[in-house]
Amino acid sequence: MVIAATKSVWRLYRATTGNWIVRGMDLLRELGAFAIITTGVTITKFNTARRVVHPLIYEQIWRAGVRLFAMVAFIAAALGLVIVGQTVSLLTRVGAQEYIGTVMVTVVMRELGPLLTALLVLARAGTANVVELGTARAMGEVEALEALGIDTVHYLVMPRVIGLAVSVFCLATYLMVITFGCGWLFAFVQDVPMTLVEYFGQLGQAMRWQDFLLFAWKTALFGGIIAVVSCYHGLARPLKVEEVSGVTTRAVVEAVVGCVLLDAVFIVAYLFV
Repeated sequence: MVIAATKSVWRLYRATTGNWIVRGMDLLRELGAFAIITTGVTITKFNTARRVVHPLIYEQIWRAGVRLFAMVAFIAAALGLVIVGQTVSLLTRVGAQEYIGTVMVTVVMRELGPLLTALLVLARAGTANVVELGTARAMGEVEALEALGIDTVHYLVMPRVIGLAVSVFCLATYLMVITFGCGWLFAFVQDVPMTLVEYFGQLGQAMRWQDFLLFAWKTALFGGIIAVVSCYHGLARPLKVEEVSGVTTRAVVEAVVGCVLLDAVFIVAYLFV
């Protein structure tokens, strides 16, 4: 009986894992197709109806970027005071000042800054996109736009993709600068024997031009992933209003997974540049 029960559990596990893999592959295929369509529309129709669409892009930058600046500044100050400042102080105490720039660039610029900014934008703008588009789909507004001959990807998706990509890049840049500045301030308060010129000099020596290029690509792609996933789940199928909350939760989880996987790809890329 024990052997039979073990075999039953193993079959159930294989079936569940197989179903999970199949659903994951189907979702990846659908998201990939949606991303390709969005990219094609963005390239071919960027200047089409610019008086209508471009203000929507600016609105998305305002909502996902400018309105989040205060929150990002607060998080950056806390990150600089709590983590960067203590790291600088600790490395100075053990006589490893020469590694301060390398540690700061690796932790803040390459990893923590872009990923933390993406999560903040996801919480603020990504969820709002799912709720807005899902409600519009449930109320029949999307079908009304399509009946009028309006390309919903051009009108609803493209402004969000561009707006979130620009917002994540700009906010991550602000976060990085404020974090570095607050880190030195905290070290200065602790009487760490390092001048401002020496501190930023080490940061400059640790940075390479490849870091700036990969930083720009990474943050922009984070914003694009958040926008594509949130817009896909908002527009994927007709929804009932009561289903919007569940779809929003699923979109947040998938966007987080997508950003983490992309971050892993860039970790490998940093090893070869």
